[in-house]
Amino acid sequence: MQPSTAEPAALTAPSQEPGAPVGRAVGWVLLVCGWVGLSAAFVLLVEKIRLVADPSYVPSCSISPLLSCGSVMSTPQAELFGFPNPILGVAGFAALVTVAVTIISGARLPSWYWIGLTAGTALGTVFVHWLIFQSVHRIGALCPYCMVVWVVTVAAFVAVLARWSRAGALPRWVGDYAVTIVTTWCLVVAALIAVRFWDYWITLA
Repeated sequence: MQPSTAEPAALTAPSQEPGAPVGRAVGWVLLVCGWVGLSAAFVLLVEKIRLVADPSYVPSCSISPLLSCGSVMSTPQAELFGFPNPILGVAGFAALVTVAVTIISGARLPSWYWIGLTAGTALGTVFVHWLIFQSVHRIGALCPYCMVVWVVTVAAFVAVLARWSRAGALPRWVGDYAVTIVTTWCLVVAALIAVRFWDYWITLA
């Protein structure tokens, strides 16, 4: 009897390793997050430069006593590492755009590349939550452009987790409910902000 020429299913099935070519959907999500975050960070950096040059300058995102970029920019928290935080945003989101384009092109990325991307988006997520805490509980003001950065940073992190989920490194539900996770995450933060500044909101009624 001649041996079967059929290959084992394990050899013919699509690779699920993190280094395998990824679905372009994740790349597009990261590209959108990267461009939006880069735009917001760039505007914040320009506004910060103008504010430094002219202390009387009122940033375009200073809308009310609560929604005031100027109030946030003038605090020590806005320069955590000795330079304006938006510089980190510009660099980080520019890198994210580059990574997204690489993914969309269909390049086969090694595991270390994904590990680095996961670490980077995780650190970014931790940092924005520190900024959220500082804005809500210490500064008492919100920066509209900063809030845009918060949302896209969380979305990018969850997108990367969803890719690991598809690769089998995380539970499948992480990828299946990625949109729900991001939406719930943002709603929880929004609810905390609403509660914290409830006294202000009721004055607008």
